[in-house]
Amino acid sequence: MARAIIIGAPRSGSGKTTITLALLAALRRRGVRVRAGKSGPDYIDPAFHAAATGAACPNLDSWAMPPAQLDAVAAGLSADSEIVLIESAMGLFDGVAAGAGRSGAAADLAARWGLPVLLVLDVSGQSQTAAAVARGFMLHDPHVRMAGVVLNRVGSERHRSGIAAAMAALPLPVLGSVPRDTAIALPERHLGLVQAAEHGDLPALFTRLADLAERTLDVDAILAAAAPFAPAASTATPLPPPGQRIALAQDAAFSFLYAHVLAGWRAAGAGIVPFSPLAGEAPPEDCDACWLPGGYPELHAAALAQAGRFRTGMHRFAATRPVHGECGGHMVLGTTLQDADGVTHPMLGLLGHATSYAKRRMHLGYREATLAGPCALGPAGTVLRGHEFHYASTIDAGTDAPLARLTDALGADLGMAGGRRGLVSGSFFHAIACTGA
Repeated sequence: MARAIIIGAPRSGSGKTTITLALLAALRRRGVRVRAGKSGPDYIDPAFHAAATGAACPNLDSWAMPPAQLDAVAAGLSADSEIVLIESAMGLFDGVAAGAGRSGAAADLAARWGLPVLLVLDVSGQSQTAAAVARGFMLHDPHVRMAGVVLNRVGSERHRSGIAAAMAALPLPVLGSVPRDTAIALPERHLGLVQAAEHGDLPALFTRLADLAERTLDVDAILAAAAPFAPAASTATPLPPPGQRIALAQDAAFSFLYAHVLAGWRAAGAGIVPFSPLAGEAPPEDCDACWLPGGYPELHAAALAQAGRFRTGMHRFAATRPVHGECGGHMVLGTTLQDADGVTHPMLGLLGHATSYAKRRMHLGYREATLAGPCALGPAGTVLRGHEFHYASTIDAGTDAPLARLTDALGADLGMAGGRRGLVSGSFFHAIACTGA
């Protein structure tokens, strides 16, 4: 049976991803069959986890996924691994005020599956206070158990020993002490880390991180602290496939597609055929649906505008088969895209909206979408849960029929969003799971 542990922290930026990657790299180098999961909505961290383990890293979202689907995705993780590391999003208890176990916080996962938490504390700028923070985490929720602490960004041996002495009063072991080192920091961009596929030398990075784990973490004790992990298996499909053979845009401009969605499509019998718009490729003619996922089209707007074969092929495809765009894909389906420098680039024009990245404004949060009409996501009335996370703005809404009515995680009405025209649909909404109609 697989075992698992959750890697959490008080907040974003504490170093969870670096510690998780270091452990994944060290365990894989030891020959351990290790997998990774990521709580909450996120595309970029899971790509690094997948690169470190050689296997897809699914997202585990207690708000967006119905409990049976959550268990099904987790069961796929545990089926072919010895150890599973689940990285928390944001702070361990950060979520929304939903029903019990449905907040979206990683703490929900710990309580649901009885998994212990390895607490990563950024101790820069503090000393003995770190023990008070750890004590608070131990006492906050009786259903969530702390297994140990990793002290991150330690400034010196004196710094470490002062914290360790305060921690000694707690029934909570210190399982690692990682020095402050800017050389191991991962580069960032406006939606998080720079994508794994763009990193210059991932094997060298993972070697350095594996060395870091073996040198600064008690890897054996962390392994021993993990708990049995055997969620109930299910055949639930998070998101029905839009076709039997799906043309999937996949390159540096289009890279944000959830691993659990892709796995669900394949489990339902759909074939996935990738193509690269940046390489001038069109969706293959033997496909019966096309999906443009999110990504960073604003960084590649000039190249996309000049990709004549992609444009022609998309128009030909959309005349007879469904096309859907999420977030970045939605931007490319519109008439124009204005980049960060204010330069306007022509896009596909399959929908009538125009978007801009010139004046950045964050749009972030869980969303529930009720489809206003039939499209690649399902029939009218279908209810999906997902999220938005982008800095682009719609500067011309166009006149297309709306895709869906959105509410936030607390049920507040956000109005109609997205667009539908013929067989083409799109919105900034990223679908995580279908909840019904």
